[in-house]
Amino acid sequence: MPMIDMPDFTGDILAEFANRRTTRVDTPVIQPAEPFLDMAGEDLRRRIFLTENERGESLCLRPEFTIPVCLRHIQTATGTPKRYAYLGEVFRQRREGENEFYQAGIEDLGDTATAGADARVIGDAIAVLDRVLPGRRLAVTLGDQAVFEAVVNALGLPAGWRKRLIQSFGNADRLAQLLQDLATAHPVDGLDFKVASLVASGDDAALIAHIDETMHATGYSTNASRAPAEIAARLKEKLILAATRLDERTLSLLQEFLSLELPLDEASSALVGFADAAGLKLGGAVSRFDERVAALANLGIDLSTITYRAAFGRPLDYYTGLVFEILDADDDQAVLVGGGRFDRLLTLLGAESHIPAVGFSIWLDRIEAARTSA
Repeated sequence: MPMIDMPDFTGDILAEFANRRTTRVDTPVIQPAEPFLDMAGEDLRRRIFLTENERGESLCLRPEFTIPVCLRHIQTATGTPKRYAYLGEVFRQRREGENEFYQAGIEDLGDTATAGADARVIGDAIAVLDRVLPGRRLAVTLGDQAVFEAVVNALGLPAGWRKRLIQSFGNADRLAQLLQDLATAHPVDGLDFKVASLVASGDDAALIAHIDETMHATGYSTNASRAPAEIAARLKEKLILAATRLDERTLSLLQEFLSLELPLDEASSALVGFADAAGLKLGGAVSRFDERVAALANLGIDLSTITYRAAFGRPLDYYTGLVFEILDADDDQAVLVGGGRFDRLLTLLGAESHIPAVGFSIWLDRIEAARTSA
């Protein structure tokens, strides 16, 4: 039984989902917590309501639907491609509004024509909003994590810095702090002189032996903590990260890329121009971006109404490519729809083969507020 009243326009949403040949599914309200804690990202992790079962296993109230729908797909061994639709309650600690609210959405699993699938979910999301908010001006923002990753990789940064930057995509404050750190080398405080000397010498065997001896001398067991080789590798990475300082040109290029914001129909040429001027090889990321733009145009979507922002991401760690949000253009504080591509998620959750995936979620309480204020 629902614990809060279901909005009266949900029938219209379900009708739109049915028109798009989706299969409606539900998932248990009580979910295993581990997948969310491991894969959802810091923003969602700190909002989850956690509990335990009688065996001490961590559980949570369902904070979103994407992971549960993917787990259900894997457990039922359903073939692909498959399009799922859902509508139900989710539970998150929120600074404003109720901690329990309704979400609906579509998860599109297994379609290997990724550009077409990306365009379709954006088109579906717009169509649903047009039905429940007729005549409302919508603001669509699109980003692409794969393009950002291609730029970071092409700049030749150390692997540790590439990982940090990519993990921070979509978190503007964190990304700004990392860029500031990259502008200045920072010493590692509190590092033993002997250890620092061995790291600097490049003698990995001596470093590992020294760490092993120190662990035995101080009573640390390798069974209860990281092995000496792992500690040595982490120390080396930490020193490399601390010592890395981007030259002015490289830092300027990264900042120039992140500042790109323009209508989607101008974005492809802007990305090509940026890469050419910077002398960067971005591989297939830009061609896949172009294919998505073409697929959106083929659906009849006005590209000039969609904004591409190079620094735009969403605060969920499982996104891999397309990310997008749709807002009420007259109230840019409330995100009505958010979604993106999550091609690695099903494999991480246990799928035996790679399953490309893309989808979106709709915040029904925000739509209800928008309808009330109209």
